[in-house]
Amino acid sequence: MLQVNYIRENREQVLERLAVKNFKQPELVDNIIELDEKRRQTQNLSDSVSAEANAAAKKIGELMRTGQKEEAEAIKASTGKWKEDIKQYGEQLAALEAELQQKLVLLPNLPHSSVPKGLTPEENEIVLEHGAKPELPGNAQPHWELAAKYNLIDFELGVKITGAGFPVYKGKGAKLQRALIAFFLDEAEKGGYSEVIVPLLVNEASGFGTGQLPDKEGQMYHAGVDNLYLIPTAEVPVTNLYRDVILKGEELPVKNCGYTPCFRREAGSYGAHVRGLNRLHQFDKVEIVQVVHPDTSYSVLEDMSTHVQGLLQKLGLPYRVLRLCGGDMGFASALTYDMETWSAAQQRWLEVSSVSNFETFQSNRLKLRFRNAEGKTQLAHTLNGSALALPRIVATLLENNQTEDGIKIPEVLVPYTKFDWIR
Repeated sequence: MLQVNYIRENREQVLERLAVKNFKQPELVDNIIELDEKRRQTQNLSDSVSAEANAAAKKIGELMRTGQKEEAEAIKASTGKWKEDIKQYGEQLAALEAELQQKLVLLPNLPHSSVPKGLTPEENEIVLEHGAKPELPGNAQPHWELAAKYNLIDFELGVKITGAGFPVYKGKGAKLQRALIAFFLDEAEKGGYSEVIVPLLVNEASGFGTGQLPDKEGQMYHAGVDNLYLIPTAEVPVTNLYRDVILKGEELPVKNCGYTPCFRREAGSYGAHVRGLNRLHQFDKVEIVQVVHPDTSYSVLEDMSTHVQGLLQKLGLPYRVLRLCGGDMGFASALTYDMETWSAAQQRWLEVSSVSNFETFQSNRLKLRFRNAEGKTQLAHTLNGSALALPRIVATLLENNQTEDGIKIPEVLVPYTKFDWIR
C-alpha cells in the first residue's frame, strides 16, 4: 500500500508511474488527496476543540482551588458543547479514515523507473539468455507423453480424485519431485536462507499484508466456513511472520526460505499452453524471502536473481531473464524479473520463477519496520522469489534430457534421486 504523504507530495510522479503500469483509475489519486485533506482539516478542528476543552478543565481546577466556585461552574456549563463536538469530529474522522483506506488499497505499487512501458508479455525486456537450446531426436515427445510412457505422472487419476490441474506423481516421478525440493532447499541454505515450515492456510490479515487481498480473491481457494485462504505461494505466510514487528537494524537482512504446496484457481486458463504441467491448480515450490534495508533492496534483488539463475545452471537448463513491463507486472511489485526455461519439445519458453522487489508496499500494509541508525522506526523493503517452482522445471527436465535410451537425470540431482536414468 502506498503512503498517503508520498501521494500528496508527489502527485505528478505517482500518476506518471501508475500510467506505466497501465492503471485504469487515475482519478483515485485525486480522490485520495481530497480525502486526506478533509481528514487533516477534521483532525485539526478536533485538536483545536480538545485544546480548548483541556484549557477549560485546567482553568476550572484552578478556580475551584481558589474558592471561585461560581466562576468554575459557569465555565463547566459550556463543556458539554465541547464534548459533543469532540464526539462528532471523532465519528467524522473514523468515517474519513475508513474511506481513505478503501481507496488506498485499490492503488497498485509504483513501478521502478527501470520498468519498461508495455501492456503484454511480448513487450517484456529480455535481460539475458544463457545456455544452448538442446537438439532433440526426431521422435521427441512433450513431457505429458513422457510422463505416461515412463509412468511418472497420472493426470487422469488426479482428475478422478479432485479435478483437472491436480496431478498424481508416481514412482520415479514422485522421487524426482522430492529430490528437487531437497536440492532447492539445500541450495537456499547455502545462500544464507533460514528454512521455515509455515501453515498452508492464512487469514484475511495475512492475505492483505502481502497484497493478495483485496486484489486476487478470485485466484485463491477460500475455505468459507473458517474464512481462511489456501496459500497461492509461500511468500504469504513467510512474509507475514514479520507482520506488526519492529526489527533491530542489525537484524537486517532477514533471509527465509520455505517449501510449500501452492494452490491457485487459475480461473480462465485454457488452451494448448496449459497441457500437462504447464498450468496447475496445485504445485510444489521453494520460495526465498528477504526483509532488507531500503538502501540495499535493489542490489539484493540482483543477488536473488543470480541465486535463481545458479539453480538453472546447475540443472543444465537453458534459460532467459526478463524484466517485466508495466502492464505485465503484479499488483504489489515495483520491479520483477521472470526466469524462463526453454522447452525443447514444445519449442517455447516456460516461466519457472519470478523475483520481485516490493519496496515498502507490503511492509506498509504489514506494519513491518526496523529501527534505523538514529533509533527511529522506518518501513523495511521486502522481496521474494521462486527458487524454484517445480512443474515447468520437471517439464523441461523431462523434455530436454530425453534420449533413445531414456531420460538422463542431471548430475546434481543424482545424490537426491538415487538414480541417474528414467527408463
